[in-house]
Amino acid sequence: MNHLSARSGGGDRPLPDAGAPLRRVLIVDDHPLFSQGLAGLMTQASLATSVDLADSVDQAAALLAAPKDIDLVLLDVSLQGETGLMLLPRMGVREPPVPVVVISSSEDETTVRAARAAGARGFLPKSAGRTALASMVRTIRRGGEYFPGRSSAEAQVPALTPRQMDVLSLLAQGFPNKRICQSLNLTEHTVKTHLKAIFTHLGVHNRTECVSQARQMGWL
Repeated sequence: MNHLSARSGGGDRPLPDAGAPLRRVLIVDDHPLFSQGLAGLMTQASLATSVDLADSVDQAAALLAAPKDIDLVLLDVSLQGETGLMLLPRMGVREPPVPVVVISSSEDETTVRAARAAGARGFLPKSAGRTALASMVRTIRRGGEYFPGRSSAEAQVPALTPRQMDVLSLLAQGFPNKRICQSLNLTEHTVKTHLKAIFTHLGVHNRTECVSQARQMGWL
């Protein structure tokens, strides 16, 4: 077992809000270069404060049985000749349950369906980039599911209001607040209120992240 940490986690606390990194993530993968690289990316991108690594179902089950605040498990499908999905029935009862997202180099529909049927909350192909990784973490942190396909993404988070969608559309076109005000005949205060609501809804912090996340969700 390996362990990477950006800073130490605390005791029993609620799941971090949309703007905070996950306290501890468990990556279960038997390829050290991939798992260590993913762990480093998650800490560097402030998606997780602490990351544990396991390379087998038995090792992962032992870590999950320990009194640690694990907020997310990233689980490879194939582990040293056994299926990683065997971990899910061995995870025991936790309140709230620890969400599991399957990561795999196989992106076929059969693998995705198997992950969903086993109880995984999401699926992330190993070919995915940093933006998709961040989007997955935000979605899982909000209690949603993350599976490939626009229809699944659209169902993960309730849609914005029509007026918020108008603001988002103009934002994606690069309009500054003043031009959005003029185009929609709104006050600057109202536009700022809509932008704040959109940012909160999508779990982002700036205009660039907002547009990127909205495109990931299939809203643009």
